[in-house]
Amino acid sequence: MSRLLSGKRVLRYTIEERVIHWLSALAFIYVLLTGLALYAPGLFWLSSILGGGSVSRALHPWGGVIFMAMCAWMYRMWRADMRITPADRQWQDALPHYIRNEDEALPPIGRFNAGQKYFFWVMFWGGLLLLLSGLVLWFPERIPWSLRGLRYAAILVHISAALITIGGFIIHIYMGTAVVRGGFTSIIRGEVSENWAKAHHALWLRDLK
Repeated sequence: MSRLLSGKRVLRYTIEERVIHWLSALAFIYVLLTGLALYAPGLFWLSSILGGGSVSRALHPWGGVIFMAMCAWMYRMWRADMRITPADRQWQDALPHYIRNEDEALPPIGRFNAGQKYFFWVMFWGGLLLLLSGLVLWFPERIPWSLRGLRYAAILVHISAALITIGGFIIHIYMGTAVVRGGFTSIIRGEVSENWAKAHHALWLRDLK
């Protein structure tokens, strides 16, 4: 399917990419809220809007499984796009220009910039750590008491991975809505203007042509 549409529009995300993206986002938000409710007593009130404490406890791990399944699906779709290239390293060196919104001083980049790629890998590997450590916490009765160190390690890994992925998620939302105008609507509508593609992902647009 051609990504060059009529009227100088470019297809940035297919319907499959958009559906999987939003399913993963919703799953992560649910896991985030139920996780905070179960972890912090001061936030247990969140469980009342998510079906109650017992429901949150029962569905929290299943939400994690769904989130990781969506991450695996995105890996299948985007693994080639998420490789760090020499162009990404040049873009990285010019990061101060990006922070100051001096887009004209940035080198051309492909479909995703280095920041988006690092975010993808943080969520993918962080999600995998959450899943593995979560399985230990989900079925603690299957872990022999002689391996209690594994339980303690799982708690530490789970909390650490949660904090890292939550931080990445917040930054991702901020960058996609407040910093890069048009980025949020592109993951809803799927398309961007040719001028937007040229300004933010010139190498990607060149390859499409």
